[in-house]
Amino acid sequence: MKIYQEKTQHYLEVYSKTSKRYNSISLLRILSIFIFLFFSFYYIKTSEIAYAASALISFAGFIFLMKIHSKISFKRLFASTLVKINENELSFLKREKTFFENGAEFVDFHHPYAYDLDIFGEHSLFQSLNRTATFSGKKTLAEQLLKILPEKAILENQNAVNELKEKLDWRQEFLALAIISDDSKQSFEAITNWISYKNNSLSKATLLLSIAFPVLFFGMLLTYFITLNNILLSSITYVFIGNLIILGTALKKIQSEIAKADNIDKIIKHYGLLIEKIENETFKSQKLINLQKRLVDQKTKASQHLKQLSELFSRMDTINNFVTAILFNGTFLFNLHVLKALLKWKEKHASQLLDWIAVIGEVEMLNSLANLAHNNDDFIFPEINSEYKIEFEGLSHPLLNPKTRIGNDASFHPQRFVILTGSNMSGKSTFLRSLGINMILGGIGSVICASRANIHPLQVLVSMRLSDSLSDSESYFFAEIKRLKQIMNALDEEPAFVLLDEILRGTNSDDKRNGTIEVVKKIISKNAVGAIATHDIEVCLTTDEYPLKLKNQCFEVEIQNNELHFDYKLRDGICKNKSATFLMQKMGVI
Repeated sequence: MKIYQEKTQHYLEVYSKTSKRYNSISLLRILSIFIFLFFSFYYIKTSEIAYAASALISFAGFIFLMKIHSKISFKRLFASTLVKINENELSFLKREKTFFENGAEFVDFHHPYAYDLDIFGEHSLFQSLNRTATFSGKKTLAEQLLKILPEKAILENQNAVNELKEKLDWRQEFLALAIISDDSKQSFEAITNWISYKNNSLSKATLLLSIAFPVLFFGMLLTYFITLNNILLSSITYVFIGNLIILGTALKKIQSEIAKADNIDKIIKHYGLLIEKIENETFKSQKLINLQKRLVDQKTKASQHLKQLSELFSRMDTINNFVTAILFNGTFLFNLHVLKALLKWKEKHASQLLDWIAVIGEVEMLNSLANLAHNNDDFIFPEINSEYKIEFEGLSHPLLNPKTRIGNDASFHPQRFVILTGSNMSGKSTFLRSLGINMILGGIGSVICASRANIHPLQVLVSMRLSDSLSDSESYFFAEIKRLKQIMNALDEEPAFVLLDEILRGTNSDDKRNGTIEVVKKIISKNAVGAIATHDIEVCLTTDEYPLKLKNQCFEVEIQNNELHFDYKLRDGICKNKSATFLMQKMGVI
């Protein structure tokens, strides 16, 4: 937390200094305009060359100050963004407020674990991790949280995250550039649509005329200045009109190229800055080196290609300015030549553009995981095995308050499945969620909330928190049966890590007990690893029948000084104490 306080103070000082320069340059710009007008007035009044020269010098000074002002304005914005980034981290670590997007648009009720484990939404895993600011980054992080990676990819991500963990300044500067880009889904879709639209090839006749008519125009104009032949003026006018007619034949193509492309030049420019940031950094991990290699096309850096594309879109935007469009296109068909360059760029590099944007998304995703590691020094990378062994020491939920969370040891070897008992509020559901969340984090190459772990990355299948689906006319019970069917079908394909919490709540106690026992038997027959939480003691007796595959563990509650006391510590065996009757008596319910 101290590092964020120091950085907040540092960037506030940078912002203050930059603001002073910004204000000074703004004042000088205004002054240069007044000086220009002053000398212009006296030149018109006296026709003295000295005044004209002074006016030109002051105007040149204004142009120079404009460029400086633009650079300082960006530095000022960059510093203020970095201040906000560090303030947000401080607020998050103090558990005051979370400013990060929660990814609610990615909620999928039919996913094997996303809804049950609160992967998306308010106070979700995604919101806690999310340090992305581009649409590609947000989408990549969301997709990464929805699938477990192969062992090789996990280890590559671990190395990349471990390297980025130490690059705090670089990560924050990258995030600041991403925030400034003001990227959105609409911007991303505009670029995607532009790439996919390929019906704008120019005919050979148009290409020939685009060269011939501007050459003819400037040739005749030069001849007029040499000969001062007034007859040429009318001919030049006809050529000027001819250029506009040629432009008119290509106007639909130009408009289709820039359709729905508002501010696309700025978005692409900022993509270029983000990519340049990746290109210029020295990395050691193979994953990050491979991402860098994807940013080279035809021996030229991707950032250079994007700079060119941004400039082309910016130039094409002149078509919307009536006076500029008439003047530039009537003389040398400016927008038609820009269209030619744009189509040529698309032909050469369009196939790479989405991949370059995907690299930005990959880096943002890795930065998010690195931020989790940086903020939690006590989190560890799990060891990876391929022997279906899953063991945790000091396991807890990463979203719990570190000052109060309690870790537990959990082992799924040699018995692979746990029947978990305990009274309400004793910690059963939180423990199951801790197992699921950490299996997911470990399965994507992130650090996890444990002191030690050795895991076999498995697909995670969960039935914990379903809901009535009114739109599908489904009851809770039927939704749960469908989820159990989904789990069984997935287990037919390959072993998985299964978490079940009080299943079959929508039926009577005998049916629920018998159904739960049969579900447990079928799951262990399919070599599943995991745990089921239940209040039914008879379900626990199934361990007598399958002692090599099942074991009982529990969370106990104690009554101390006429109060319920939960220690949230996992124990072997079946829960013995009960709290419901005591609690109802204490509250006067019975």
